[in-house]
Amino acid sequence: MTDATSTNPATWDLTSTISPHLDLHMMFPLLEYVDNLISSGLIPYSTNDVAQARLSLLRPTHMVDYAMDIYRELHANEGEGKDEVPAEMEEQKAKVFEKLEALREGCRVLDELCTNEGEREKLMDSNQWNVEGLSNSSHGITPEIIDIYRQLAKFNYDCGDYQTSRDMLDMYLSLFAVSKNDQNTAEVEDDIDERYQKNKQQEDSTTDGTKGNPRMYNLATLTAKPELLEILWGKLSCEILLENWEAAGVALDAVKTGIEELASSPVPGSASTVPILKPLDALVQRTWLLHWGLFVFWNNNSATSQHGLEYMVDLFTTEKYLQAITTNAPHLLRYLTAAVLLSKRRRSAQASKTGSHKDGNRLMKELVKIMQHCEYTDPIVEFVDCLCVKFNFELAQQKLSECEMVLETDFFLCRQTALYMEEARVFVFENYCRIHHKIDLAALGNKLAMESDAAERWIVDLIRNALLDAKIDSAEGCVVMGSDTASVYEQVMERTRDLNLRTSTLATNLSGVLTEARKEKEKRQRAAMDEDF
Repeated sequence: MTDATSTNPATWDLTSTISPHLDLHMMFPLLEYVDNLISSGLIPYSTNDVAQARLSLLRPTHMVDYAMDIYRELHANEGEGKDEVPAEMEEQKAKVFEKLEALREGCRVLDELCTNEGEREKLMDSNQWNVEGLSNSSHGITPEIIDIYRQLAKFNYDCGDYQTSRDMLDMYLSLFAVSKNDQNTAEVEDDIDERYQKNKQQEDSTTDGTKGNPRMYNLATLTAKPELLEILWGKLSCEILLENWEAAGVALDAVKTGIEELASSPVPGSASTVPILKPLDALVQRTWLLHWGLFVFWNNNSATSQHGLEYMVDLFTTEKYLQAITTNAPHLLRYLTAAVLLSKRRRSAQASKTGSHKDGNRLMKELVKIMQHCEYTDPIVEFVDCLCVKFNFELAQQKLSECEMVLETDFFLCRQTALYMEEARVFVFENYCRIHHKIDLAALGNKLAMESDAAERWIVDLIRNALLDAKIDSAEGCVVMGSDTASVYEQVMERTRDLNLRTSTLATNLSGVLTEARKEKEKRQRAAMDEDF
């Protein structure tokens, strides 16, 4: 790759690569950011091209007013008639209002009931706040009306009214959730004395769905109504577009739980073992979830967040989701690499409290293994490769300067640029110190792309914060490293950390092989008996 190509920000822009895995509405914030980059001169795109792309994305939606504004923007220099829009846009606008009013009228009775909190509480207390209960009540609400209510929620979303759509989806999901009374009954049954448990086993097997799953808005199961997964996707999209990151994290968990449930459950009443969500479809859904999750992970990265970068690293390195990355989305390696580097020290600090201070290093080793199976590269990935695989500090220094440019032009990573550069310098320093006992400050400043005085102050701060076992020899102008040799006990613990898990996995796999062999043997025996008869 030439230097001109490597220094061109557009080379590493992933907007067009990510877009097929996002909802149309999620593309508008990305295109708005691209517009800002163009106005700042950071990326050599055309404003008109971005506006044309935005207009193309708006066509399948019902955001006609927004589309009209973009159209006027594109034709602002055409002189007379520049404020006029095509007649088909006006016609589409009229049809949108007509359809919206028809949907509202079709589910008005349910919409009014949803806004009547007192009446809704009465129905919930009497276990009638569900599809069957409302159908049998005096309110005249049929399953068809409930479905129109769902259609209206989707229509509002397509119109860009994400708040209303989110509130309606909450109401819709509550109709299929297990009520508090049902859950209390299930909890009482679970507390029955152990001597009655054997007699209750058959009853329990028929009432497994009486408990709502708190990770899925108290829905009991999706196997009976798989289309609820689409509602969970809609809920997640609304929370992302409303920038409610904590709520979006909860919605992300709900979608993940729903995908895995449908991917592991056969069709009810069917003798086939084929799951409701076929493996290929599940792989696609996981790929989408990883992309949608980028909004949540990179905007909710506080130390107390349950869905920050640590959660992202755990999810991305899970076997099923790692398969989605290597198969469908190797470009996500950029975000995994950045997340590992940014959370490395925080992970190590947390792990040290439990006696496993090598946790950050273990994550880095896992990342290097993943990089070998992903056919993707950019300066962020190459930076880690230069340090952990090639041990080429000069090339790592070059890649680090390119990383800053990539970070600033990436929609998800731009807010982490300063923090990433800081963590990257620490990482360079850690690796450089592993192979040197005494380091010249001038040479170190060169490796860190810093002046000698700035490098000295930076190292002093690391020592003060107890992040570095070293001392500065001002007379010789060098850093003298302390010894950091792991004890034999630590080495043994590190090598045998996952021994129980690997043994359990091996035993499970062996058991599966033996079971399949036994079934095959029984099948052959039955076939032989049939031939004898």
